[in-house]
Amino acid sequence: MELITERFKRSSKYIRAFIIVTALSALLLFLMFLALFMYAKVLGPPPVAVPQSTLYYSESGKVIGETSHGQKRYWVPIQEISPDLINATVAVEDRQFYTHRGFDLKRIAGAVLADMRSMSKVQGASTITQQYARNLYLGHDKTWKRKLSEAFYTIRLEMNYSKRDILEGYLNTIYYGHGAYGAQAASLYYYGKNAKDLTLSEASMLAGVPKGPSRYSPLANLEKAKLRQQVVLSSMVQKKYISTKQKLAASRAPLSFNGEKETVHGRVAPYFQDAVKQALKTQLHLDDRTIELGGLRVYTTLNEKTQAAAEKSFSDIISSQSNVQAALVAMNPKTGAVTALAGGRDYDKSPFNRATQAIRQPGSTIKPILYYSALEKGFTPSTTLKSEATTFKYDGGQSTYTPHNYNSQYANGDITMAQAIALSDNIFAVKTNLFLGEKSLVQNIRKFGLTTKMHASPSLALGTSGVRVIEMVNAYSLLANGGKHVTPIFIKRVENQKGDVIFEQKTDHKQLLDRNKAFVMTEMLTGVFDKKLNGYTKVTGSTIAPELTRPYAGKSGSTTTDSWMIGYAPQQAAGVWVGYDQAKKMENPAENVYAKKIWADFMETSLEEIPVKPFKKPSGVVGVYVNPQNGKLATKDCPVKRKTYFVKGTEPEEYCTEHLPNSQNPILSSPEKHKKSWYKRILHFWGH
Repeated sequence: MELITERFKRSSKYIRAFIIVTALSALLLFLMFLALFMYAKVLGPPPVAVPQSTLYYSESGKVIGETSHGQKRYWVPIQEISPDLINATVAVEDRQFYTHRGFDLKRIAGAVLADMRSMSKVQGASTITQQYARNLYLGHDKTWKRKLSEAFYTIRLEMNYSKRDILEGYLNTIYYGHGAYGAQAASLYYYGKNAKDLTLSEASMLAGVPKGPSRYSPLANLEKAKLRQQVVLSSMVQKKYISTKQKLAASRAPLSFNGEKETVHGRVAPYFQDAVKQALKTQLHLDDRTIELGGLRVYTTLNEKTQAAAEKSFSDIISSQSNVQAALVAMNPKTGAVTALAGGRDYDKSPFNRATQAIRQPGSTIKPILYYSALEKGFTPSTTLKSEATTFKYDGGQSTYTPHNYNSQYANGDITMAQAIALSDNIFAVKTNLFLGEKSLVQNIRKFGLTTKMHASPSLALGTSGVRVIEMVNAYSLLANGGKHVTPIFIKRVENQKGDVIFEQKTDHKQLLDRNKAFVMTEMLTGVFDKKLNGYTKVTGSTIAPELTRPYAGKSGSTTTDSWMIGYAPQQAAGVWVGYDQAKKMENPAENVYAKKIWADFMETSLEEIPVKPFKKPSGVVGVYVNPQNGKLATKDCPVKRKTYFVKGTEPEEYCTEHLPNSQNPILSSPEKHKKSWYKRILHFWGH
């Protein structure tokens, strides 16, 4: 009896010790979990951003490009995912998702028992939250460290995010095979449609793939994929998401698979897209990683038809045997929106963007800026200067400069400013530059938005300092829109991966130039294509004038190494440059006319569906008919007369008398020598 009593006391002691140890262990475990939860609370919500493809959209909203790096990742709000896919995923992956707090204890216990019976891991118990944590922060190795980390992140997710947020994140990060991450990328890959448009049959098939993408992808094994689809549909019936009748209909519905990874076929406007990325850096100050993997949605100004017209003009006009390069920029002059951009003939061979990066001599395309400056200083379209071979002295007579006209052709007499523009007379341009002062031209060049280094000299009037194509087109846009300040715009709006707008382009264009003088300048530039301004040679646009079907203003330019054509209609400004990257002389005559031909073809093609509009005349100008040879008011006896526009109060008052009968012509009937104009007297000492 004593032995039994002793054994009972000893057993009671062990039991009490066991209870105490168990209680202390439970308390310690509770304190550990409490500390863990408190620590998780202190840390706050974990970041849920994942690398995602940045998408680029055209003006019409079509995807024109993306960054993928071999993985397709798009984030869409849960409301843009088919409810059938949401329900199918919950039913097959985590039926208690809406009721548990991150861990399904009943499911874990069942999985443990199943593993013990088979003596191997045969059943998983991970919830959607656990899988989301793994997708965000961890790998898929099966170590205890990874499992503990997964549990900790699961707690943090459940503590700080709603079930809706967690489910949205999971559906946007789960792997569906073939490089497609997330419901949107998978829907586009498998079915060629958005995730919100999936049918029940398509959604149930897709929801079965993540369990084993290589095994259950319908493109890899359709038979196994169909069996997996039945499991998904049965789970949906059990959760009462669908009826048995709906299950049967979905299982029998025929499916058509897309199976194309690329959502953007071909590379659309690669030079333009490079310019957009550069704008994201300079305007939004985004780093490369955010641009490439930030899941941005970048809505650009690109017009696909306009871009296609530009590229077609290049391929149709430039001989495949020629090694010249070319660049083109098209803009909406009212907004500055760049609608097309080609920085070269073949991006794969040379990604160097000649439209935005190359600095080349503009030749005579700089003259409209010079002559606008002259209008500000009192010149008019009827202002005349003598065109003849001239050597100019400057720097106090210490330096000389002898420019030449094309083919050394001169009027050897007076010509008007309107003629000088149309004929691209270099003598008139240099005289004007020297009269205004070389520094004045530099200042106006800056006002027109050109940023490259300029050397104030007589030759600057002939475009001897380098410029960028895009800046020259923007300068002409100022004239086209009546003098309002615009800058080249590539981006209309940018959204982050959550759909929040982080940038939106503002359109507040102040008046920079005098609208009346801008219109007068525009009207003079139409003379480039007008035979009525013909003086001693053809106007510079005569070779392409027959191809043009609407009013255009423009100016060509050429050096030994560069060929340009820049011009505009009221709705579009565009510029073309052609030349060799190494600034080699263009000796082939055909290469010298590429720029004009490309420009004419592009403008006509890109604007063919846009109504023809004249340039809008402001109230401060007046149009009168003049004799284009001398700029005086035309009479009925003048063989040629052209309507020319002047700022009110500056129009000519003297009538042309050259074509009157001799008895009525005071010039022919009087030997009196006429006095020189004031500006001729001032300019006389420069030339000899």
